[in-house]
Amino acid sequence: MKFVAALIIGCAFAAPSADLMPNLPDAPPFTTNTYSGYLTVSATKSLHYVFAESEVDPANSPVVIWFNGGPGCSSMLAFMQENGPLCIDDGEDYIKTNPYPWNQRLNMLWIESPAGVGYSHAGTAQDLQTNDMLQSEDALAALKQWYVKYPEYLANELFVSGESYAGIYVPYLTW
Repeated sequence: MKFVAALIIGCAFAAPSADLMPNLPDAPPFTTNTYSGYLTVSATKSLHYVFAESEVDPANSPVVIWFNGGPGCSSMLAFMQENGPLCIDDGEDYIKTNPYPWNQRLNMLWIESPAGVGYSHAGTAQDLQTNDMLQSEDALAALKQWYVKYPEYLANELFVSGESYAGIYVPYLTW
């Protein structure tokens, strides 16, 4: 019985240790567990993500997905200049702690989409051809893969947000 309980606890808190990103070079340490990795959306496409747990109560805080738009703008722009735990201000050449990160009270998930944007990659030239529907299908596949990696967040509220052309990405994904 003890083995079964340990197995259930291990599955309930399954954040992938291989994706844990304790710090960035020459930057202040993250204040919460922060992860970076890939979400496989097909045999030849993977979308890059960064996930920062809430500073307050990760187990109960909502999960917010963030997309930058463009199309073609990396969500790492938001992660490092807008709403992430660290930031580089315009005109500065160093990384500092963001005094107002969104992960103060939210679990933040930045996804770089579509494939070919930022660190997201595609194996074929065909995979780089996209449209709004394909992007949303890939984003949904990525979100499903994210929940496989982080099943402990299945019960948390989920919000989808972004800026610019993400005004297309967000409603397509929520649809």
